[in-house]
Amino acid sequence: MLSIGELARNSGVAPSAVRFYEQQGLVASARTAGNQRRFHQAEECVIRIIRVAQRVGLTVAEIRELMAELPADREAVSVADFLRVRRNLEAEAQRRITRLVGVLDDLESERKLCAVPVG
Repeated sequence: MLSIGELARNSGVAPSAVRFYEQQGLVASARTAGNQRRFHQAEECVIRIIRVAQRVGLTVAEIRELMAELPADREAVSVADFLRVRRNLEAEAQRRITRLVGVLDDLESERKLCAVPVG
């Protein structure tokens, strides 16, 4: 089990980001007898996926939905679980790229986006 500082350092985010992710239900912690947060090591990978999902442009709600595919018990998370999440994130990134290419096509086309009437 990792402290919040260890998890933040290992996953390349600030401790405040870990707290935010926890508040949003994206990562989970257990509490020690001294009321300190402890995170399962699998949360490192979860945070890395969250960071990529943010770069793809997913909202917190969309990321929460993506992470819902993982077992709540992080000790039960398998490589196959992470691969499934990765494939779904890749597919969403491709959908967004396709939509953006369509936007670029519209912008680069000869069609006028804003036709100004003459006369």
